[in-house]
Parts: sequence; C-alpha cells; structure tokens
Amino acid sequence: MTSTETLGAGSAGTTDRRRWFALAIVMTAAFMDLVDVTIVNIAIPSIQRDARASVSQIQWITAGYALAFAAGLITGGRLGDIHGRKRLFLIGIGGFTLASALCGFAANPEMLVASRILQGAMAAMMVPQVLSIVHATFPAHERGKVFGLFGAIVGLGAVSGPLLGALLTEWNLFGLEWRPIFLINLPVGIAALFLGSRYITESKAPRALKLDLVGVALVTLGLTMLLYPLTRGRELGWPLWGHVSMAGALVVFAALVMYERRKAVRDGSPLVELSLFRVKSFAAGIAVQTVFGVALGVFFLVWTLYMQIGLGWSPLRAGLTGVPFSIAVSTAAGLSVQQLVPRFGRRVLQAGALLMAAGVLLYIWESGRYGTSIASWQMALPLVVMGVGMGLIVAPLTDAVLSEVPREHAGSASGLINTVQQMGNALGLGLVSVVFFGEIGDRLTPVQVGPAFVNAFQHALGWVAGVMGAIFLLMFALPKRPAQQAEDGHAPDVPAAGSAERAGEPELVG
Repeated sequence: MTSTETLGAGSAGTTDRRRWFALAIVMTAAFMDLVDVTIVNIAIPSIQRDARASVSQIQWITAGYALAFAAGLITGGRLGDIHGRKRLFLIGIGGFTLASALCGFAANPEMLVASRILQGAMAAMMVPQVLSIVHATFPAHERGKVFGLFGAIVGLGAVSGPLLGALLTEWNLFGLEWRPIFLINLPVGIAALFLGSRYITESKAPRALKLDLVGVALVTLGLTMLLYPLTRGRELGWPLWGHVSMAGALVVFAALVMYERRKAVRDGSPLVELSLFRVKSFAAGIAVQTVFGVALGVFFLVWTLYMQIGLGWSPLRAGLTGVPFSIAVSTAAGLSVQQLVPRFGRRVLQAGALLMAAGVLLYIWESGRYGTSIASWQMALPLVVMGVGMGLIVAPLTDAVLSEVPREHAGSASGLINTVQQMGNALGLGLVSVVFFGEIGDRLTPVQVGPAFVNAFQHALGWVAGVMGAIFLLMFALPKRPAQQAEDGHAPDVPAAGSAERAGEPELVG
C-alpha cells in the first residue's frame, strides 16, 4: 500500500524508537564500508605473502573495489529512488556480506580480486541509501544532529580501520592469517540485514530519474581500458596492446560524452549531467576531487608497503604509526567546517593543500635522512601535518563544489562528486605500478629490499607533492566563500549522494 503519510503516524514513542534503530542500522552499514576500505590496506603485505599475489593482483584487490563502487554509485542511488531505499539497502548489505564471505574464503588471488569487485558493486547499492533513508526518516530540523553523528562515524572509521586490520592480521585468529578482516563483516552484516528488514521504513522518490545502464557500461569500459594496462604494463614489459588500450579509453570517454548529451535531450536522466560543467566552480571542484582521489590512492597503498615490506614492520606497528594521522584528520575536519571555513572560506582548503604538500615533503626528507632505521615517532610530525591538511580539505570540499550548483541539480551533482573521487582513487591505485613499483628492481636480495623500497617511497611521494600543488592551483576556481554560507552562515542542505533530485519530501511506502 502506498501512502504519503509521514513517520509521525502512530505512537510517537514507538516511531521515535524505530527511526533511531533505523539510524543505528544504516550508520553501521556506512561504518562497515568505511572500515573495509582502510582495513584492507594494512593487510595487503600479508595477503601478498600468504596468497602469493602478484603486484598487479594486490593493486586490483584495492582498485577493483574502488572501480566497482564508482561505476555503480549513481545507479545504486537511482535504483533506491525507483524501487525503494529499504529494498536496495537490504540487497546491498546482503550482497556485501556474501562478498565478504567469498573474500574471506578465497582460494587464490584471482578469486579474491573477483570477490572484491563484487563487494564494491554491492557497496554501491548499499551506501547511497544511507543518507537517503536519513532524509526520508528524519525531519529537516533534526538532520543537523544526525549528520553530526554521521561525521563522528566517519572519523571513527578512519581511526579504527587500520588498527582493527592490524590487530586481526597480527592475531592470526585460528591460523586464518588475513582472512578475518573480511569474515568480521559476516555477523555484523547478518544482524544489520535482519534488523533493517524490521525497523527501516520503505521510501521512494516521487519523481525518480531513469537508469542509464549504457552510461555505466561506457564508464566501466573506459576505466578498465585505462587501469588494466597501468597495473599489468610493467610486469609485461609495456606491450603495444597496453598503449592501444589506454588510447582507446579516450575514445570511449568521448563516446560517453556524446551519448550523455543525447540521453539528456531524450529523457532528462543521463548518468552524468553535462550541463553542470558549465558552472566553473563545479568543473574545477570535480577536477580537485578526481586529482585528490589519485593522490590518496597512491599514498595509502605505497605507505603500507613501505612500512611493512621496506622497513619490515609488523601490521600492528604500521597501524599504530598511522594513529596520529587519523586523529589529525578527524580534528582538523571538525574545526574546518564549524569554525574556519565560515570565516576564511576557500583559503582554508588551499591551506590544507599546502599543508599536505609540506607534510609529504617533510616525510620525503625524513625517509631519506633516516633510511631503514627510521622510527615510528619520527614519522609523527609529517603525518600530523599531512593529516591536518587533509582534514581541512575533505570536510568542506563538497559544500564548496556544490555552492554554485542550482538546487534542483544538487542530487546529481553530489552523486557525481562521490563517483569521481572513487574513480580518482582507482586511478591512483593503478598508477602505483608506475610511480612506485617502477622504481623497484625485479630481483632484489634481502639486503636490497629495504633501500629499494625507501627510494621508491620517496619517488612516489614526490608525485603526491606535485599533485597537491596542482590541487592548490585548481582551488582558485572555487568560490571564495560558499554562496549560501555567505548569505546566512549555514552550509547548504545537500540531498543524499547518488540520489535523484527531489522536488518535495520522499514518498513513504507502508
């Protein structure tokens, strides 16, 4: 039965309990996704050693997830708008839990890569529903408190992911090595599936955009044609087909643009709303998000390989070393949104880019000075500087990018922002073969491993510093101060990422 009744119908106390239970469930799912991204990085060296994965396979364990997540994110949001957010959330979390089991019991690296791609695709079904369910469940005056909780969950995920991954890998539970980092999702996912079916209220968009499966196929094909040669090229001696594939990716992206223009004219529901790129600040912001994703994709994978293989540290020591970075990111993110950006606007984001570049350069200097004898405490200063810089960027960037976008396109724009960040992350993970492994010889003696990884780490970080400089320049195209903030001192109310634009309150289905 379809109805437009709000959640206020029925007992107020019962309704209140149900919606807070629903919030806890969707926040748990969001936490699972956040932790799953960070938890895998710290276990990559253990996976490589235990599963005997090649260099390209360990890249695809992380990049495959990001690619599938990026390709399906907007479509996942639209499917929820069309068929119901609760239904898609339950499908997503059920599939995510199944994919986690397949990852945990993977018999070989190929199965693990395939399972990670499935896991990313299921996350793309699940994650867009989280904020959509919040919008449908809570009135506007309560959403600020709810989104504050969401920010705290994001911060907790950033801090706990690497530590949890390190502990689970270090403990080697039941002799399973790295596998518990995936298997831990099973009881959480099963509980969320059962409780979600009971407590989450179904909702749909009154006027949902149509699917654009051709657009999804073109995006996926283009990115795969670009990423696969990047990850395999060095191992295979950069064959001709790899160069042809990367050049062909540009042709596919050109075809995507032409198709999306026709799709917009035909039914007004393209995967990528090209008219948004006429807004200079949005176009620049998309470039910033993409390039920022590239930098993070390169840094985090290279960093864990440097500490665990190059320096020979345990997963637990590597995880603990990253704690100052995570705390700095969370602290600076809160300060930037609440106090700094309302007062200083765009300059806060640019200061963040410069701080990140400074932290990276300091890390390069310390790595060169101390070599393989560097200690965890000596890394603390560059990591804190980098963390503060990253925190100043990540929290306010979306609002800055969206501030001049017409309100009726905010849903499409926010979905595209999240998509390109994941695409940039996948591209950065693919580039690790070029900027890191390309500096390491194929046959190293045990004595040569440490110095080779230190040198490759410095080379990769040089690229990251250059990217942060480019981001600083691109940020000049962002508005000096988000438009709505300048008017009333508040951040704009942005629709859920990946969901369609909404002309009114979502339709609730009883």
